[in-house]
Amino acid sequence: MSDRHTEIPADRLPVVPADRYTVISADCHAGADLLDYRPYLDKRYRDDFDVWAATYVNPHEDLLADSADRNWNSERRLAELESDGIVAEVVFPNTIPPFFPSGALMAPPPTTEDFARRWAGLRARNRWLADFCAAAPGRRAGVFQILLGDVEEAVREIRWAASAGLRGGLMLPGTPPGCGLPELYSRTYDPIWAVCAELGVPVNHHAGSASPPLGDEPAARAVFMVETTWFSHRALWHLVFGGAFRRHPGLRLVLTEQGSGWIPGVLDMLDYYHGRLVAAASRSGTVEARFGAGLAAGTGRPPSEVWHDNCYVGASFMRPHEVPLRDRIGVDKIMWGSDYPHDEGTYPYTRESLRYACADVPRAELAALLGGNAARVYGFDLGLLDPIAARVGPTVAEIAEPLREPPADATSPLFARGASVRVW
Repeated sequence: MSDRHTEIPADRLPVVPADRYTVISADCHAGADLLDYRPYLDKRYRDDFDVWAATYVNPHEDLLADSADRNWNSERRLAELESDGIVAEVVFPNTIPPFFPSGALMAPPPTTEDFARRWAGLRARNRWLADFCAAAPGRRAGVFQILLGDVEEAVREIRWAASAGLRGGLMLPGTPPGCGLPELYSRTYDPIWAVCAELGVPVNHHAGSASPPLGDEPAARAVFMVETTWFSHRALWHLVFGGAFRRHPGLRLVLTEQGSGWIPGVLDMLDYYHGRLVAAASRSGTVEARFGAGLAAGTGRPPSEVWHDNCYVGASFMRPHEVPLRDRIGVDKIMWGSDYPHDEGTYPYTRESLRYACADVPRAELAALLGGNAARVYGFDLGLLDPIAARVGPTVAEIAEPLREPPADATSPLFARGASVRVW
């Protein structure tokens, strides 16, 4: 793996406020209360929505609790994030869109019969999100959604979302094995990559959206937890080996809430296979020659170089064992996230989590991880955010003080013992 980006370039170091960090969470979640999506639906779907919503049973306890309004109550959300030291957020989906069986992150691809209604539901969610972001100017970058079953319709929605100011970019659905969609390496999706590169729209791939259905047995749920991040990582090598970044050099991929400690080892592995297969392609008559045929022409550079030029990680609740790997990942590639309002997130202990994981990180590097990189990728205006951070942001001094013991009631896996044994 190339180490040419082990130090953050000087022109990418943010200007650090006098004594506080400007913290932008690159991973938060929001959505409307179910019935509040109705006005955003195309009128021809509203009667169908009324029938569907009347019998829908929400399977998610956190969306039924008293705290569920954190997803849509703009004032509460701003107040809680500020109390936690966070001044801006990238907003991924959370609540149930119209006509979906569950949250859009986890829902399987729609059947042919459901496709039109699911699209209508996502368009309603995107339009609600545009208004939600507009309610806090400059402080929310909304991540909009598409379906992959109609590429032309997806391109139209991307253009609309960019014009509507949804700066968080595209939420790329997964293509789980057996779902019937072309794999992400397919050139079928080139129009999507092309328009995102043209408009400067980040392509985000969030954990949980690419796993195949496993059932609901206890073993199935455990297997899901073990495997879900691996299935999410697949987007990286699919797009790299599929040549998407070579054909569309302006394309940017962000892998969010799937850890970051796996990245150095996986890049080493991808470079190994790339080099091995490209070399094998020149040795006709060998078994491996057919596996490497056309790979060099399709992908070009080694995967680690593609990573450093085109890819980023939304490092949600970054763990202590991940932080020392930041040079190998690329300090300019990492964007910290709180995962608010989820239980596994850092709220209300963001300051404690940063002390626990990041106390020994140099100030300029930590400023990049906590906000500078996200500002650059998602277009946040630090001139707007720094004055807010000067009021509510965590101080440099407090984060530099290591936290020896986590809060007793903290629920984030950031504080869990033994997390460093994960291999992906």
